[in-house]
Amino acid sequence: MTDDFVFVDQLVPGVRWDAKYATWDNFTGKPVDGYLANRIVGTTALCSALERAQKEAGVLGFGLVLWDGYRPQRAVDCFLRWSQQPEDGRTKPRHYPNIDRAGMFEKGYVAAKSGHSRGSTVDLTLYDLATGDLAAMGGGHDLMDPVSHHGASGITRAEEANRLALRSVMEASGFRPYDCEWWHYTLEDEPYPETYFDFPIT
Repeated sequence: MTDDFVFVDQLVPGVRWDAKYATWDNFTGKPVDGYLANRIVGTTALCSALERAQKEAGVLGFGLVLWDGYRPQRAVDCFLRWSQQPEDGRTKPRHYPNIDRAGMFEKGYVAAKSGHSRGSTVDLTLYDLATGDLAAMGGGHDLMDPVSHHGASGITRAEEANRLALRSVMEASGFRPYDCEWWHYTLEDEPYPETYFDFPIT
């Protein structure tokens, strides 16, 4: 890793994580190129902001669970290659039920150049500090569908309230949301806004 990138859990004690792209539990159905360890990496600036977010969430009775942070460019390239392969149906019902693979790029759910590769974007959710259970959000990570958009219809009031709680926590901590994905936030003052890194997570 470069000097300004760290494992998030080293600077944000108590944060939970499940690096989806290091596992078989993601829209490609297998571990993704560049993810050789189930850890979340980010810039030190990202970690400082996440530490603030964790405190903000704690006031509301929540903790943070991270699904992705820094994403090597080789992983994004892997997504592009995967999108050009024949459909096998394994992950479609859960992750992209109403579009085809190419539609992921056309509709903005996956990009050929990802903000994640700059090191200050994170995918995350909330969990209940009292029970340890994930907060109900009306759909999981990488559900590429309009129901995942901010302000989407078709979710319960409780799910909407949880999404709004996450958004308030993240915006108060210096992040901006992404309209199409309730779980995706980018640091407003990111240190490398024009640089796309490609070192692997090991």
